[in-house]
Amino acid sequence: MKKIILGILLASGFFAACKKNNNNPNNNNNGGGASKNGSTLDLIKDSVYLYAKEDYYWYSSIPSYSTFNPRSFTGSTDLEALQSEINAISQTNQYEYYDAAPGEAKYSFIDQGEVSSELGGTNSNFGFAPLYNEVNDLRIKYVYPGSPADLAGIKRGYKITAINGNSSINYDGADGTNTNFVINATFNSNTVNMTLQRNDLSTFQVTINAADYTINPVLTYKTISLSNGKVVGYIVFNSFTSDENADPKLDQAFNYFQSQGVTDLVVDLRYNGGGYVSTAEYIDNLIVPAAKNNTTMYAYHFNDILTNNKETLLANQFRRDNSNQLYNLAQIDYSVAANTQKFAKKGSLNLSRVFFIVSGSTASASELTINNLRPHMDVQLIGTTTYGKPVGFFDIDINKYQMYIPEFETQNSAGQGGYYAGMTPGTSGYPGIKDYDDVTKEFGDTTETLLHHALTYVRKGTYALATQKIQGLSAQRTLSIDQANKAAVALEGKKFRGMVFNKFKK
Repeated sequence: MKKIILGILLASGFFAACKKNNNNPNNNNNGGGASKNGSTLDLIKDSVYLYAKEDYYWYSSIPSYSTFNPRSFTGSTDLEALQSEINAISQTNQYEYYDAAPGEAKYSFIDQGEVSSELGGTNSNFGFAPLYNEVNDLRIKYVYPGSPADLAGIKRGYKITAINGNSSINYDGADGTNTNFVINATFNSNTVNMTLQRNDLSTFQVTINAADYTINPVLTYKTISLSNGKVVGYIVFNSFTSDENADPKLDQAFNYFQSQGVTDLVVDLRYNGGGYVSTAEYIDNLIVPAAKNNTTMYAYHFNDILTNNKETLLANQFRRDNSNQLYNLAQIDYSVAANTQKFAKKGSLNLSRVFFIVSGSTASASELTINNLRPHMDVQLIGTTTYGKPVGFFDIDINKYQMYIPEFETQNSAGQGGYYAGMTPGTSGYPGIKDYDDVTKEFGDTTETLLHHALTYVRKGTYALATQKIQGLSAQRTLSIDQANKAAVALEGKKFRGMVFNKFKK
């Protein structure tokens, strides 16, 4: 199985540079009292702690074993107990605190391989996601082609008026009863019944069952010719799935853009929570100007234990390279010099400017894609503040679980990174305009608010006025832009946000 997740990355050059391993995994001194006796779950809890104390980017903030007491964490299931421990580890530093879910990790998590399957290009769910357009207006924000939702005729923009016979679905806060009901019904169940209202106000009921389907991460692409002779390419890229799954779809879109003489590009990442880092690199190489070929794209910065080759437990984590040779992660050179990635320009599209449509659901690999290009071309952001995830992780296998904790931070060629609070359009370093997501319109509709902003800028060299001046949106909103953004992220529940490295085999 090809997988390695980076809550924000691991470049192809990273695993090319290996070092001699002189470490004995039994010499780890981070235990501080850990016993080899106990139940299987006790030992797994110890391993979670020990790996974090060695590899976590902020390992120095974690208390001693006796103070932290990893075996004390409980839950209704073993997995919940382990996540409770990881949440506690995350709260030992300021970076993983998350306003939307106090006490829970913003980045770190543990699972049983579900994320690996999803990022490989296969989902097993309904294939749609909801969004609050207003407190009392729940909509479909996207539908994956070929998914159960798509086969049932569900479209972006349809209003949800009832779920499983319950019409009490108004937004009542991130931890509200209604909000959690919607999350559980749409993300945590195998069957859902919905009453939907089309844009022509007609209604219908539909029952859909979760099922496996292949993800097409490119939801749509098109070109838009403007009166000033400019041709705008528009693409909705919704997940950084594996290269095998995503690259052919990206090539198809960008080849079309080249054939149509595209002069400006809009990349819609508003709901893209991340995925494989190699795919982020791929789309950056399609976008970056040709003159930037072979210049620095970005670099990783690991903690000092890894950088100084003092890790021991990673000798127990085995991978295979592209030649199918077995090695362990303690053999890797974690220095910055060995982990700097360069651009390798793809295609003939030669742009000087790119627009990214973003929101609070834009995370990790999406933010990496944006940050990598900032020193090299005019990067404009349109939408709301992104999630904020400049750190990355690779998976650590513990028994039947895979643990993901940040092991490194990334910076672009100008040393820019650290966007823990997200990227806010129209602020210092992030030129663009902040405005509401417009879920009432289909992707690519030129009157859709955020796309409209980009087209106006291409035509006039300046952005349109605020939402109230744009056709199709009410001048009165019950939620502020930031409140709407927070509601959107809250409604996603435990959605994966991260990046994955897949240049070698597990």
